[in-house]
Amino acid sequence: MNIDAIRAQFPGLKRIVNGKPLIYLDSANTAQKFESAILASDRYYREYSANVFRSVHTLGEEATVAFEAARDAVKKLINAPDRAEVIFTRGTTEAINLVAHSFGQKFITAGDVILLTELEHHANIVPWQMLCERVGATLRVVPISDDGQLDLEAAERMLTAEVKLFAFTHISNALGTINPVKELCAMATARGIKTLIDGSQAAPHLVVDVQAVGCDFYVFTGHKVFGPTGTGVLWGRRSLLEAMPPFLGGGEMIESVSFSGTTYNGLPNKFEAGTPNIAGVIGLGAAIESLMALSLVEVCAREFALARYTQAKLLGISGLRLLGPNNSDARAPVFSFTVANAHAHDLAMLLDQDGIAIRSGQHCAHPLMRRLGVNATARASLAFYNTEAEVDALVAGILKAQRILA
Repeated sequence: MNIDAIRAQFPGLKRIVNGKPLIYLDSANTAQKFESAILASDRYYREYSANVFRSVHTLGEEATVAFEAARDAVKKLINAPDRAEVIFTRGTTEAINLVAHSFGQKFITAGDVILLTELEHHANIVPWQMLCERVGATLRVVPISDDGQLDLEAAERMLTAEVKLFAFTHISNALGTINPVKELCAMATARGIKTLIDGSQAAPHLVVDVQAVGCDFYVFTGHKVFGPTGTGVLWGRRSLLEAMPPFLGGGEMIESVSFSGTTYNGLPNKFEAGTPNIAGVIGLGAAIESLMALSLVEVCAREFALARYTQAKLLGISGLRLLGPNNSDARAPVFSFTVANAHAHDLAMLLDQDGIAIRSGQHCAHPLMRRLGVNATARASLAFYNTEAEVDALVAGILKAQRILA
């Protein structure tokens, strides 16, 4: 891959921060944006700013065509069998809440169990807790090993008859752990249990094929796949989506309305009430097209090479504790770590002085942090636009911070 040509597609990487060229190592939080995505959103506002679906004039038709082209791009990215199964949301959080509300209202009752894992982001915990409180269901959690990998034997034991849904992350946002999602879905499906996968960290890093994986729902967020914030995707099997009641009521999700009752629209409109984030979705479509144009296979290979390089470099730092899988082939390029005698926030601020952007804190994964016995970690997360030289700069920055904080 021509890294210089790739980096040129991301205007944010040209920033100078505190007098230094930006080294952006926070892509698991939000990725830098393709220039194509920025221009596509800008063009919508400048040239054909109109509502989708509702107007027959030229601008409305152009907006609708561009909006629906984004749906086709998502379908292609995740190999969805039916474009009508692709639902646009404001992000992963809304997508999971949609399923928790609508699937939960239809299929979850008192005494049922929802199964999660210790690796989950808050967005894949709290909506299920809220559902359990509403209907009297129970939440159970599959444990992980000390190096952050799912206990598959425990998962299989815990997929009992009471479980109605197994919701789990594809890649941990805190540890980079890659779950064997196809195997987990097969376990659940064999027992008649539905599955939801949080693909927020996988969609930017892996070739995702929902048909091959065998899940029932797959969700991801637009701003982590190099597109605009406030965008996201829910993919679900048509049979389930058709059986689920709407999440929100309003315009476009209806077929007819009277004061005596309402008939709901078909998919995908049934779950897309109101005026959507049109510019954002169009930008997301452009980002996905740009990502696929790079060859996802090459993107994956590049990122796994970066992951191996980064893990080796971080493990060479005295006093640094690297959390997550010991095998670099079992993790995406997401690295949470602690440094002796250095608080994660202090470390992040010192690195920022050299233009190095990392995340510090609990990464919206409080239960996982408690399981690992840490209050906060520093997290460096890479994408295909990063370089080995930037990893070397991170290592040098950590060593410099150790000297300052000693």
